[in-house]
Amino acid sequence: MGKSRTMSSASAAPSEPWPWPPAIRASAAWHVAAIGAGAMVPGAMPWAIGAIVLNHALITGAGLAPRSSLLGPNVTRLPEAAGARRQVAITIDDGPDPEVTPRVLDLLDAHGQRATFFCIAERVLAHPDLAREIVARGHSIQNHTARHRHNFSFLGPRGFASEIARAQDILADTTGQRPTCFRAPAGLRNPFLEPVLHRLGLSLVSWTRRGFDTREGDPAKVMARLGRKLQARDILLLHDGNAARTPGGNPVLLEVLPLLFERLRADGLRAVTLPEGLES
Repeated sequence: MGKSRTMSSASAAPSEPWPWPPAIRASAAWHVAAIGAGAMVPGAMPWAIGAIVLNHALITGAGLAPRSSLLGPNVTRLPEAAGARRQVAITIDDGPDPEVTPRVLDLLDAHGQRATFFCIAERVLAHPDLAREIVARGHSIQNHTARHRHNFSFLGPRGFASEIARAQDILADTTGQRPTCFRAPAGLRNPFLEPVLHRLGLSLVSWTRRGFDTREGDPAKVMARLGRKLQARDILLLHDGNAARTPGGNPVLLEVLPLLFERLRADGLRAVTLPEGLES
C-alpha cells in the first residue's frame, strides 16, 4: 500500500518541509549527472540528452499511473487495522448528482453501509443541500478539485494550489467539514501535485480496484471487476456523476450497489468512510 499521512496530521496544514520522494531525488541527481557528463566528457552530450529524455518519460509514466507512489505518498488500500476490522471503502466520484446521489444515499441507508463521496466543488455549490445531506446521513465528502479540469495533470504548482484550495474552502464552508483526502481527476498528476497536497494537509487517495462504470453499462461486468479478489482493506471506485447507463436507461451505479452490498455481506465485510477506515 502507498504510504499516507496520519489522519491527525491531515486535519491541518503541516509545518514541516515537504519530504522529497526518493524517485524525485533520484531524478534530480540524474539530471545533474547527465548535464555534468554532457559538459565535461567529449562526445557525451547526445547520451546526456537521451538520459534526460528517458528520465522525463519515466516521471511522466508515473503520473499516468493512478496507483503509483513514485511521485509521493498514495493511499491504494486501507491500513492493516482496517483489515482486522473487516472494513472496505466505497468511494463515489464526480458528484453530487441531483438525480443519482439521493438514490445512492437511500441504497446505502437500506443496507447499513457507508461511503465516501469525492465531490467536485462547483457541483457542491450548485447542490449545497444535497452535499449537506450526504454528511448528515453519515457519509464523508472529500476533495475532487473545484472543476474537474481535463487538463488537471498539466497544471503547475500555482494551478494545483488554486484548484485544490478553492475546493477545500467550498466543501468546508458548505458541509462544515474540511476534507482530509484528495483524488485527482482520472487519477492523473505530475510531480508538482504532492508538495501542494502536503502544504494543504491532504492525503492522495487512489483505489485498489475500479468498475469502469463511466463507460460500462452492464452491472454484471462492473461488479465482476469490483469483486475480483475483493478483500478487507480494499478501496473501490464508482461514480454517481457521469455514470454510464444500463440498456434500460438506469445509471449503472444504482444496479451495481445492491450486488456489491450482497457480496460484502457474504464475505463478512463492512463499508466505512475513508476517515474511519484510515484510523489506526
